[in-house]
Amino acid sequence: MKLKLGLPLIGLALLAACQNKNTETDTRTVFLDKAGMDTTVNPGDNFFEYANGKWMKATVIPDDQSGWGSFYTLYEDNLKKLKGIVEDAEKANAPKGSIKQKVGDYYASGMDTVTIEKLGAEPLKPVLAKIDGAKSYKELVSLLAELAKTNEAGLLGMGVGADEKNSVKNIVSFYQSGLSLPEKDYYFKTDSTSKVAREGFVTYATKLFSLTGADAATAAKNANAILALETEIAKSHRSPEELRDPQKNYNKMSVAQLSQLAPNLDVPSLFTAMQIKTDSVNVGQPAYFKALSTLLASQPIEVWKTKFKYDYMARNAGLLSKAFVDASFNYNKIFNGQKKQSERWKKLVNGIDANMGDLLGQLYVEKYFTQEAKQRMDELVNNLQKVFATRISKLDWMSAETKAKATEKLNVFLKKIGYTTKWKNFDDVTINKGDYLGNARSARMHAYNEEISKIGKPVDKTEWGMTPPTVNAYYNPTFNEIVFPAGILQFPFFDAKADDAINYGAIGAVIGHEMTHGFDDQGRQYDATGNMKDWWTKADADQFKTRADKVAKLYSSFTLLGNEHVNGNLTLGENLADIGGLAIAYDAFKLTKQGQDNSQKIDGFTPDQRFFLSFAQVWRIKDRDENMRVRIKTDPHSPEMFRVNGPVYNMEAFYKAFNIPKTAKMYVAPENRLGVW
Repeated sequence: MKLKLGLPLIGLALLAACQNKNTETDTRTVFLDKAGMDTTVNPGDNFFEYANGKWMKATVIPDDQSGWGSFYTLYEDNLKKLKGIVEDAEKANAPKGSIKQKVGDYYASGMDTVTIEKLGAEPLKPVLAKIDGAKSYKELVSLLAELAKTNEAGLLGMGVGADEKNSVKNIVSFYQSGLSLPEKDYYFKTDSTSKVAREGFVTYATKLFSLTGADAATAAKNANAILALETEIAKSHRSPEELRDPQKNYNKMSVAQLSQLAPNLDVPSLFTAMQIKTDSVNVGQPAYFKALSTLLASQPIEVWKTKFKYDYMARNAGLLSKAFVDASFNYNKIFNGQKKQSERWKKLVNGIDANMGDLLGQLYVEKYFTQEAKQRMDELVNNLQKVFATRISKLDWMSAETKAKATEKLNVFLKKIGYTTKWKNFDDVTINKGDYLGNARSARMHAYNEEISKIGKPVDKTEWGMTPPTVNAYYNPTFNEIVFPAGILQFPFFDAKADDAINYGAIGAVIGHEMTHGFDDQGRQYDATGNMKDWWTKADADQFKTRADKVAKLYSSFTLLGNEHVNGNLTLGENLADIGGLAIAYDAFKLTKQGQDNSQKIDGFTPDQRFFLSFAQVWRIKDRDENMRVRIKTDPHSPEMFRVNGPVYNMEAFYKAFNIPKTAKMYVAPENRLGVW
């Protein structure tokens, strides 16, 4: 389980004035976008609007994006850098098997649309024929094992990682899967959004079957049969909110017990075919596997064949001819609201990063990541860690016993900044210029083999869960680590030339956010060694829950898109991290020279004002309504306005910085302010 900073499906907005550079030195000179602020709004009424209002009104989301804002612009800038790298690799005529050959030829294979169009649906047909040839669900289970190796088994969620109750050893875990819509409620709710989603799914599935040779009537029949089957599967699924409970989703059992739970999966044979050698597994959601076993035997074999075919086709639609790509886009725009497809090169660069991230990452950090950035980040992280320890020591609701254990956990955080110290090997990946789908499947097979090779072995804490160019960050409770890839260590999050107020308000709050994840409603259930273990006294745990419940209640009161409420329980961990992270970052900022002298203004703002404005403009994001509706149902992160307003209105320093009167709309009396850490 990784707790990430979280992007709204990736994307960002151009901060016009913030992007001003001295053209002679290429050094940024302005770090706040004053033109994008709406100073007609009282900062005490809506700070997000005050900091970003004019920008929000003026910004038009690009047609190929689901949103726009800070993350998006940085993400797009990174893509351009990566494009240059892969194009150079493509032209290099590098030796077979080298990093540049694999990166360059993968890119070339995906850009060769002439060959891809000529092939059409042909690359799918060998596997589709195998599915057609199955005469029983037992034969389909054998195919399930084969497809799992290339991540094309839609019914089998699987991963290998640290055992949450024995964090030094890896275990294979299985998770609920089998659904094509974002989460279970889409199959049962009768609102217009859910109905449109179901209709869109049927249209998409019908199109895929038509493209692979089915007549119109058969294609439509198949699509409706899959929807009916997935509706049955959905009954066994846990909700996004339920999936946040680490204890409930840890169910370690023997292979024999899994066989008893899901007899029709024939687990011993399945594991043999999947090359899984183990005596125990973690089954995240047992009800799903029990239901899957029952449905395998009770549903007609022909229905299961259509489901297997659909999963295989949908997994690969983006790698095929234009007709498949268009069908996939038309379906997904129901959920993200995009009006047109991204340029093809962007998809290719993303694919290389996803499939061979350490190869591309080596080329990326060599060219773009500086030691100056690494050193400044080390300093920031260490400062925030010290401040967090001080805050823990001063908590008035926690006992000395629990404080000691919390401080121990904080002090042994593993800190990863920039990129891995141990690059992964991709020698078993074969890349050929004329085989785009084959290249992707080879890379997926590599990922699978890498995963199963770890089962039962000691955990390697040098591993990273994100690639170097990624614009994100995360906390991993079983490693007790905070991780900041090189991709996020750029403006507007970080600039080595910026004043401390800017950096502490932006990347400082991100660092504090990830640190706080170690002590949010999920992270607090893991000890200093990464084991899921209760290290709290009962009284302290009760005090934490009382405070956390108030945070959940506050965020559940926030509404948007008419009157849709934020789910305060689903977003609780991220909200706690936002509130705690900003408070920690502010305390650390006050230790700097600039933070200690609040009289020196820059661009008309005091250091404290710059700190809070930097924080607010980092979360400057505008979403399409379609995208936001999915986020509210499935995303553990609150919408950006509330990621800004929730934390600031619970901080006395904010009220002082902007001289907020008690009559302000969002003023919270000191006795009612929320905060755990």
